[in-house]
Amino acid sequence: MLIAFENVTFSYAGEPVLENASFELHEGERVGLLGGNGEGKTTLLRLLMGELSPSEGAVTRKARLRTGYLPQNGGFESASTVYGAMEEVFAEDRELLSRLSAVQAEMATASAEEMRVLSARAESLNRRIAARDSYHYDVRIRTVLGVMGLESFCDRAVSTMSGGEKTKLKLCRLLLEEPELLVLDEPTNHLDIKTLFRLEEFLTSFKGALLVVSHDRYFLDRLTSRTLELERGRLVSYKGNYTKYRELKAERFLTLTREYEKQQEEIAKLKDYVDRNLVRATTAKSALSRVNKLSRMELLERPLPPPPPPRFRFEYAERPVEQVLRAEFDLSAGGKTLLRGASVRLMRGDRCAVVGDNGTGKTTLVKFLLSGDPRVQTGRGVRVAYYDQENAELDPDARVLDAFWEKNVSMPQTQARALLAAAGLAAEDVEKRVKELSGGLRAKLSLALLEARRGNLLVLDEPTNHLDLPAREALEDALAAFDGTLLFVSHDRRFIERLATSVLLLEGETLHAYACGYETFLQMQRPAPAPAQREKPRPSEGYRSKEERAREAQTRTRVKELEREIEALEAEREDLTEELAQVGANYVRAQEIAKRQTELGEQIEALYAEYEKLI
Repeated sequence: MLIAFENVTFSYAGEPVLENASFELHEGERVGLLGGNGEGKTTLLRLLMGELSPSEGAVTRKARLRTGYLPQNGGFESASTVYGAMEEVFAEDRELLSRLSAVQAEMATASAEEMRVLSARAESLNRRIAARDSYHYDVRIRTVLGVMGLESFCDRAVSTMSGGEKTKLKLCRLLLEEPELLVLDEPTNHLDIKTLFRLEEFLTSFKGALLVVSHDRYFLDRLTSRTLELERGRLVSYKGNYTKYRELKAERFLTLTREYEKQQEEIAKLKDYVDRNLVRATTAKSALSRVNKLSRMELLERPLPPPPPPRFRFEYAERPVEQVLRAEFDLSAGGKTLLRGASVRLMRGDRCAVVGDNGTGKTTLVKFLLSGDPRVQTGRGVRVAYYDQENAELDPDARVLDAFWEKNVSMPQTQARALLAAAGLAAEDVEKRVKELSGGLRAKLSLALLEARRGNLLVLDEPTNHLDLPAREALEDALAAFDGTLLFVSHDRRFIERLATSVLLLEGETLHAYACGYETFLQMQRPAPAPAQREKPRPSEGYRSKEERAREAQTRTRVKELEREIEALEAEREDLTEELAQVGANYVRAQEIAKRQTELGEQIEALYAEYEKLI
């Protein structure tokens, strides 16, 4: 057992956030933590990490538990370079290697008496190095940086990186530290889809326990085997990943409802019998026994249904022409060329997802298409409604109701309040200032504004950011029922898969168009066989010339050769380490071994350098 919550209660200003919560985390477990916006998931994590103390109950931790915690937007600060900051994790490994190198240098000129001492010291160091796998710390650093797409950032100063990049660095650091328990609060924020897939692959091989808060359903389904849900202050555990949790939650609600109703029927029967028979002498004793049974009965609470998700409905008044939008353009931003010879064409009813790595210009592309530039032509009758992921249209100091009314001055107050309530904003929320709302509630306010615009072309930039899972699914349902045209940017893979009928991929200053759904698009991105003769290859098939294929074959051959050479040299080094422990007073042989070990270390380092460049 790593951590246990025992009847933990925690309150803010007298209001309970967590009530009588009990659960355990064990070695190697993979647990997802779910809950709506504002339910207290981050509070629970802070209790678990010891940053907060419970009002009642106890949090018990394994002695000397090594825990890594990534808070939401938890960036990393360092005065070093990216590689230097990651190298700090391996300070002990570097010290061991440095000491071994110094001992080997001394052995080259040592006397027989000194050799015995140095040999023992070298043997001890080699054993510790082998146990920690210290020789490969550089490979581990570069592997983790590669997972997060930061392999080219090694020499860059941490202080010059963006907030999202620093969050990635913090996660890299945690992965390298290999804690017994890794706690991640929304780790998929700021990650593009390619990096998400690589992170999932890496975490599947992580040996420690994992507790993760995420709104990414693919991420949860792939990595978790147990789900904790925090709802109305109560914590419930379900076996299985996110998909299984949804099934089990529905079953649990039905079971609890039946048990409650069955008990209520029994109570009604007992009370009826008592009322009819208590005053009769012949049946009074029997009635009293039922009174006693009622007094001893442990009453069940009526199970509350899950909080209703928001309701969205997107409608429009006018049907546009068949060709909704067409554009031919080059695109630059900040002096950097993003796209050359790009073309976008949207037909009525299209549902087009814009995807690409972070920094390729997805948001810039969307804003350009809405800019009124003469290179962008919209069809007759097209009415655009835009969702901005930054919610920049909202005045932070305005009252929520006023911020909505400002854009919809002719809408009656009752209708405005009803629309905001359907979007998930309670009566007390609409009286707050915009800046007082959580990120999830601000997103719901912006979606309510989007509904009110009645656009037949919806342009959405990361509409699921900050939304909890029920709200995401409600938005998906509403957009799936919308018969207008969609153009959207998203990192939510299930959202894209559910909605997209076509994909625009930004890659290497080129905009590739794919007339297919997202699942087919992903399959097309995997290595495919060479296209048939005289068939023009599509962008996804990755056309390569004969010379390129030959070079790739040579690279693969050389990689295999390097792997064999490294394996052989490391095996020789291990054999020499064992021999060194047995040479005793034969200091001549010990000197030969020490010299050869130094040579092997240099050779292995050179081979690894070549290997890393090729892979």
